[in-house]
Amino acid sequence: MTDASVTPSLSADEAEIADVMDRLFSAFVSGPDAEAQLAGLLDLFLPEAVIVRTCGLEPAVYDVDGFIAPRRALLTSGAVHDFHEWEESGLTQVFGDIAHHFCSYAKAWVADGASLSGRGMKTLQLVRTAAGWRISAMAWDDQRDGLVVPPDATD
Repeated sequence: MTDASVTPSLSADEAEIADVMDRLFSAFVSGPDAEAQLAGLLDLFLPEAVIVRTCGLEPAVYDVDGFIAPRRALLTSGAVHDFHEWEESGLTQVFGDIAHHFCSYAKAWVADGASLSGRGMKTLQLVRTAAGWRISAMAWDDQRDGLVVPPDATD
């Protein structure tokens, strides 16, 4: 016999993880809301989370503050305008108190008067805490010459 108050339903977990993903992607904006949006990232990650950027380079490994700092500098500097990032499609798998989310994403911005855009893939590991689902690890790679996000990347 399963007690629903002890074992949340999968759909409730997926909904909470979807909210974490929405909050993650909406944090990356330029303009007057950038500082507040980026500060909200602290609530999404475990303090000890590991974040890795690949993008065809030697992997760069960040802690949470090290990940946020350069993005804060870029998004509040005025060097880019109308920056926003969004999830295109994703797949979440949950087992007990752990979850994996694999997704494609896109981003767009204006720099030096030119409209620019990009796409990529992110993989995130999440864990259930007393405060809800939190990201314990994230890694991403961006589309570039010779590497294109496949249309069925998360099917």
